[in-house]
Amino acid sequence: MGAGYCISKKPIVHSYSNRIMKKLFLFTAGVALLGTLAGCGNSGLEQKLSKLERRVEMLENNGNEPASQAAPNPITAAQPEVPEGPVATFNFAETAHDFGTIQEGTVAEHVFKFTNNGEVPLIISNAQGSCGCTVPQYPKEPIAPGATGEILVSFNSQGRTGNQQKFVSLTANTNPSITRLSISSFVEKTGSAE
Repeated sequence: MGAGYCISKKPIVHSYSNRIMKKLFLFTAGVALLGTLAGCGNSGLEQKLSKLERRVEMLENNGNEPASQAAPNPITAAQPEVPEGPVATFNFAETAHDFGTIQEGTVAEHVFKFTNNGEVPLIISNAQGSCGCTVPQYPKEPIAPGATGEILVSFNSQGRTGNQQKFVSLTANTNPSITRLSISSFVEKTGSAE
């Protein structure tokens, strides 16, 4: 007999998945039974119930750790927290700028001006462009309530042609904590020298 087949020439996969389903059913029934018994306040049974629940989760995840114990998702972990208490407020003169038509290779720059209309100093903790061609520069010191500030955004059009739209995400002690600025342009391909 070749490995991987039982006597009836049926793949063992069906037999394996049936065994997993039976184990999953038995563990689920055990969890339900222990859950009923744990309602009586027995801490030993509550610990057993907790262990069984983790085991069922592992079986459901094909032997992998339960999601509750897995490493945090880097995307959701990177989300900034919403500040508590009074917050600062960006008030931009404009949040979008169109450079119009520019030649490929041009480094176009624009200054976005803002006022802190909040009750507390505005602290920008990060500014990030949507790609390496878009570079923001922002004030590192707090902006007092009523004071103004500037965000300088540089766009390097080298290697980019056609319609372009890029974004800058500002993280600050505002609500929401992320504010987006956008720049756009139409980049014409430079003619080759002959």
